[in-house]
Amino acid sequence: MEEIRIDCLHQSAEELEKAKELRQDIFRLNHTLPDTEEYRKLLHKVFPNLGENCRVETPFSGVRTANVRFGRNVIIMPGCLMMSAGGITIDDDVQIAANVQLISNNHDLEKRHVITCKPVHICWKVWIGAGATILPGVTVGENAVVGAGSVVTHDVKPNTIVTGNPARLIREIRSQSDGSPSLK
Repeated sequence: MEEIRIDCLHQSAEELEKAKELRQDIFRLNHTLPDTEEYRKLLHKVFPNLGENCRVETPFSGVRTANVRFGRNVIIMPGCLMMSAGGITIDDDVQIAANVQLISNNHDLEKRHVITCKPVHICWKVWIGAGATILPGVTVGENAVVGAGSVVTHDVKPNTIVTGNPARLIREIRSQSDGSPSLK
Protein backbone atom coordinates (compact mmCIF):
# COMPACT_ATOMS: atom_id res chain seq x y z
CA MET A 1 0.00 0.00 0.00
CA GLU A 2 1.53 3.22 -1.17
CA GLU A 3 1.66 6.17 1.20
CA ILE A 4 0.59 9.59 -0.06
CA ARG A 5 2.22 12.66 1.50
CA ILE A 6 0.59 16.11 1.61
CA ASP A 7 2.49 19.21 2.69
CA CYS A 8 -0.10 21.32 4.54
CA LEU A 9 2.13 24.42 4.40
CA HIS A 10 2.23 24.38 0.60
CA GLN A 11 -1.36 23.94 -0.52
CA SER A 12 -2.68 25.80 -3.53
CA ALA A 13 -5.20 28.61 -3.21
CA GLU A 14 -7.74 26.25 -4.82
CA GLU A 15 -7.08 23.52 -2.21
CA LEU A 16 -7.43 26.03 0.63
CA GLU A 17 -10.68 27.41 -0.80
CA LYS A 18 -12.07 23.89 -1.23
CA ALA A 19 -11.22 23.08 2.42
CA LYS A 20 -12.92 26.31 3.56
CA GLU A 21 -16.08 25.51 1.58
CA LEU A 22 -16.18 22.00 3.04
CA ARG A 23 -15.85 23.30 6.61
CA GLN A 24 -18.72 25.70 5.97
CA ASP A 25 -20.87 23.00 4.37
CA ILE A 26 -20.25 20.64 7.30
CA PHE A 27 -21.20 23.46 9.69
CA ARG A 28 -24.44 24.02 7.74
CA LEU A 29 -25.18 20.29 7.66
CA ASN A 30 -24.70 20.04 11.43
CA HIS A 31 -27.16 22.92 11.94
CA THR A 32 -29.85 21.93 9.45
CA LEU A 33 -33.08 20.18 10.32
CA PRO A 34 -32.63 16.47 9.43
CA ASP A 35 -34.81 14.74 6.85
CA THR A 36 -35.41 17.89 4.85
CA GLU A 37 -34.53 18.64 1.22
CA GLU A 38 -31.91 21.16 2.40
CA TYR A 39 -30.31 18.48 4.61
CA ARG A 40 -30.22 15.94 1.74
CA LYS A 41 -28.62 18.47 -0.62
CA LEU A 42 -25.95 19.38 1.93
CA LEU A 43 -25.29 15.72 2.72
CA HIS A 44 -24.67 14.99 -0.98
CA LYS A 45 -22.49 18.10 -1.26
CA VAL A 46 -20.35 17.03 1.72
CA PHE A 47 -20.30 13.41 0.47
CA PRO A 48 -20.41 13.43 -3.35
CA ASN A 49 -19.91 9.64 -3.35
CA LEU A 50 -22.83 8.80 -1.06
CA GLY A 51 -24.52 5.47 -1.81
CA GLU A 52 -28.21 4.67 -1.99
CA ASN A 53 -30.18 4.55 1.26
CA CYS A 54 -27.34 5.87 3.46
CA ARG A 55 -27.86 7.77 6.68
CA VAL A 56 -25.25 10.06 8.27
CA GLU A 57 -26.40 11.52 11.57
CA THR A 58 -25.10 14.85 12.83
CA PRO A 59 -23.01 16.23 14.32
CA PHE A 60 -20.33 15.06 11.95
CA SER A 61 -16.80 16.31 11.31
CA GLY A 62 -14.27 15.52 8.65
CA VAL A 63 -11.74 16.66 6.08
CA ARG A 64 -11.50 15.86 2.37
CA THR A 65 -14.84 14.04 2.44
CA ALA A 66 -14.85 13.81 -1.37
CA ASN A 67 -12.39 10.95 -0.70
CA VAL A 68 -15.08 8.91 1.11
CA ARG A 69 -16.86 6.29 -1.00
CA PHE A 70 -20.08 4.79 0.37
CA GLY A 71 -21.85 1.62 -0.60
CA ARG A 72 -25.59 1.17 -0.02
CA ASN A 73 -27.48 0.99 3.28
CA VAL A 74 -24.73 2.53 5.42
CA ILE A 75 -25.69 3.95 8.81
CA ILE A 76 -23.40 6.38 10.61
CA MET A 77 -24.49 7.59 14.03
CA PRO A 78 -23.70 11.03 15.57
CA GLY A 79 -20.22 12.23 16.38
CA CYS A 80 -18.32 10.51 13.57
CA LEU A 81 -14.96 11.96 12.52
CA MET A 82 -13.60 11.15 9.07
CA MET A 83 -10.04 12.25 8.35
CA SER A 84 -10.22 11.26 4.69
CA ALA A 85 -7.08 12.53 2.96
CA GLY A 86 -5.93 8.94 2.35
CA GLY A 87 -9.35 7.79 1.20
CA ILE A 88 -12.08 5.88 3.03
CA THR A 89 -14.21 3.18 1.44
CA ILE A 90 -17.33 1.99 3.25
CA ASP A 91 -19.02 -0.99 1.61
CA ASP A 92 -22.72 -1.97 1.69
CA ASP A 93 -24.67 -2.64 4.90
CA VAL A 94 -22.10 -1.14 7.30
CA GLN A 95 -23.18 0.14 10.72
CA ILE A 96 -21.01 2.70 12.47
CA ALA A 97 -21.97 3.64 16.03
CA ALA A 98 -21.63 7.04 17.72
CA ASN A 99 -18.29 8.82 18.10
CA VAL A 100 -16.33 6.56 15.75
CA GLN A 101 -13.16 7.93 14.17
CA LEU A 102 -12.07 6.79 10.71
CA ILE A 103 -8.55 8.14 10.26
CA SER A 104 -6.76 7.73 6.91
CA ASN A 105 -4.05 10.28 7.57
CA ASN A 106 -1.41 11.03 10.18
CA HIS A 107 1.51 13.43 10.61
CA ASP A 108 5.12 12.78 9.70
CA LEU A 109 7.25 12.51 12.84
CA GLU A 110 9.96 14.86 11.54
CA LYS A 111 7.99 17.24 9.32
CA ARG A 112 4.79 17.61 11.30
CA HIS A 113 3.18 19.87 8.68
CA VAL A 114 3.28 16.91 6.27
CA ILE A 115 0.43 14.43 6.53
CA THR A 116 0.98 10.82 5.57
CA CYS A 117 -2.02 9.08 4.05
CA LYS A 118 -3.10 5.45 3.65
CA PRO A 119 -6.61 4.30 2.74
CA VAL A 120 -9.11 2.81 5.17
CA HIS A 121 -11.53 0.14 3.94
CA ILE A 122 -14.61 -0.90 5.89
CA CYS A 123 -15.92 -4.02 4.15
CA TRP A 124 -19.44 -5.40 3.70
CA LYS A 125 -21.67 -5.78 6.77
CA VAL A 126 -19.11 -4.50 9.31
CA TRP A 127 -20.34 -3.19 12.64
CA ILE A 128 -18.09 -0.67 14.42
CA GLY A 129 -18.95 -0.04 18.07
CA ALA A 130 -19.21 3.35 19.75
CA GLY A 131 -16.02 5.32 20.24
CA ALA A 132 -13.83 2.99 18.17
CA THR A 133 -10.92 4.36 16.13
CA ILE A 134 -9.77 2.89 12.82
CA LEU A 135 -6.23 4.02 11.91
CA PRO A 136 -4.56 4.63 8.50
CA GLY A 137 -4.06 1.69 6.18
CA VAL A 138 -6.52 -0.62 7.98
CA THR A 139 -9.04 -2.90 6.27
CA VAL A 140 -11.87 -4.25 8.42
CA GLY A 141 -12.93 -7.49 6.75
CA GLU A 142 -16.45 -8.57 5.79
CA ASN A 143 -18.94 -9.21 8.59
CA ALA A 144 -16.42 -8.24 11.29
CA VAL A 145 -17.33 -6.49 14.54
CA VAL A 146 -15.11 -3.86 16.18
CA GLY A 147 -15.93 -3.49 19.88
CA ALA A 148 -16.74 -0.15 21.47
CA GLY A 149 -13.71 1.96 22.36
CA SER A 150 -11.30 -0.19 20.36
CA VAL A 151 -8.28 1.21 18.55
CA VAL A 152 -7.69 -0.74 15.34
CA THR A 153 -4.05 -0.56 14.25
CA HIS A 154 -3.95 -3.60 11.91
CA ASP A 155 -6.28 -5.29 9.43
CA VAL A 156 -9.24 -7.17 10.90
CA LYS A 157 -9.99 -10.56 9.37
CA PRO A 158 -13.48 -11.23 8.01
CA ASN A 159 -16.02 -12.83 10.36
CA THR A 160 -14.19 -11.88 13.55
CA ILE A 161 -14.79 -9.78 16.66
CA VAL A 162 -11.95 -7.55 17.86
CA THR A 163 -11.79 -5.32 20.93
CA GLY A 164 -9.26 -3.37 22.97
CA ASN A 165 -6.40 -0.94 22.56
CA PRO A 166 -4.80 -2.10 20.40
CA ALA A 167 -7.68 -4.22 19.08
CA ARG A 168 -7.16 -7.98 19.38
CA LEU A 169 -9.11 -10.99 18.19
CA ILE A 170 -11.78 -12.09 20.67
CA ARG A 171 -13.85 -14.56 18.65
CA GLU A 172 -14.70 -15.75 15.19
CA ILE A 173 -18.18 -15.52 13.72
CA ARG A 174 -19.55 -18.40 11.67
CA SER A 175 -22.86 -18.81 9.91
CA GLN A 176 -25.43 -21.30 11.12
CA SER A 177 -27.29 -23.53 8.66
CA ASP A 178 -30.06 -20.90 8.44
CA GLY A 179 -27.51 -18.24 7.45
CA SER A 180 -27.66 -16.33 10.74
CA PRO A 181 -24.36 -15.63 12.53
CA SER A 182 -23.19 -17.57 15.55
CA LEU A 183 -20.06 -17.28 17.68
CA LYS A 184 -17.34 -19.90 17.54
